[in-house]
Amino acid sequence: MRTESTGYIVAVCLRRGHHFSKTPSLSIRLLAGLGVEGDGHMGALVQHRYDRRRDHARPNLRQVHLIPSELFDELRAKGFTIQPGDLGENVTTSGIDLAALPTGTRLHLGKSAVIELTGLREPCVLMDRFHEGLKAATLDRDADDNVICKAGVMAIVVADGEVAPDDTIGVELPEGQRRPLEPV
Repeated sequence: MRTESTGYIVAVCLRRGHHFSKTPSLSIRLLAGLGVEGDGHMGALVQHRYDRRRDHARPNLRQVHLIPSELFDELRAKGFTIQPGDLGENVTTSGIDLAALPTGTRLHLGKSAVIELTGLREPCVLMDRFHEGLKAATLDRDADDNVICKAGVMAIVVADGEVAPDDTIGVELPEGQRRPLEPV
């Protein structure tokens, strides 16, 4: 399927261990089937502490966390000061409405990395521990009163590659019937 370059990477972040925020880096390496090399959420099986306690043998659908930089602008207008990595994302993007993409969309990052979107990041209580009121600020409602999660999207890595700020992002939509992203 045809891939179009529609956005770019603003920042890349990682952090060893399980922490809410991640540290901006000059580049990150994505490893197929595992995630971000050296990151606390890297692994073929679920790494999120809460989910791992429930079922440690589930596949890791949260290998890479992406947030659009446009969310930071929206949060600034609400009085929050958020920088890349603060919300735990590995990749901060610009120019792509990530949450509007369907499940299974492939994003081509930089020269060779490819990730596949698995779902939405559901805002959690840790957001309020980071900054009071942040969880509510990343939730919204559509015209039908359905909850909209704006805390980013999750993905798995399907092709290795080095990723850095200013790299382009190509979007490859899935073939066939498309399903909207749901929380994972």
